[in-house]
Amino acid sequence: VALAEAIGHDDRIGHKFLGAGIGFGGGCLPKDIRAFMARAGELGADQALTFLREVDAINLRRRARTVDLAREACGGTLRGKTVGVLGAAFKPNSDDIRDSPALDIAEMIQAAGATVKVHDPRALPVARAHRPGPDYVDTIAEAVAGAHVVLHLTEWQDYRDLDPSTISTSVEQPVIIDGRNKLDPQVWREAGWTYRALGRPNI
Repeated sequence: VALAEAIGHDDRIGHKFLGAGIGFGGGCLPKDIRAFMARAGELGADQALTFLREVDAINLRRRARTVDLAREACGGTLRGKTVGVLGAAFKPNSDDIRDSPALDIAEMIQAAGATVKVHDPRALPVARAHRPGPDYVDTIAEAVAGAHVVLHLTEWQDYRDLDPSTISTSVEQPVIIDGRNKLDPQVWREAGWTYRALGRPNI
């Protein structure tokens, strides 16, 4: 988080698309990186672009790391646990779920034996049609009900504005993993939640 903040002060880079978290998705950037690597290989230049392979690998590992954090929050196993997921689209203000980190994480957690409930303000119809598996629910309250851990995976304003005290009594245990580093840790902790995030130290 601190590194991203520092780099973002360079006007040539900026803060808009630079943030620690679960990584990028969508129908363009991941595909373009892989296509670029493949073309470089065809031209015999793949050694010069090995860093792109690392970019792709690191991006995918962020998803696995989020699953690990959820498992840790659930005492070492996800089997039999309930996990609430806030977000399905790969970015806010969209229903685009192509290569969605949020849905990959939800599916990995479900495969580990958890009940996964996913909410998204806009992407649920597309997700239900193309990524069946998780339990898609229409309200935030349904997503967090009985959850052993809640994952914030798409940075919708709805989630950033959420008052954690209003859902504290609905969860099995108040643990939030902020996969986008967009929630206010102090607000959540003052409401009695354990707050974890990728790219932030545990305090």
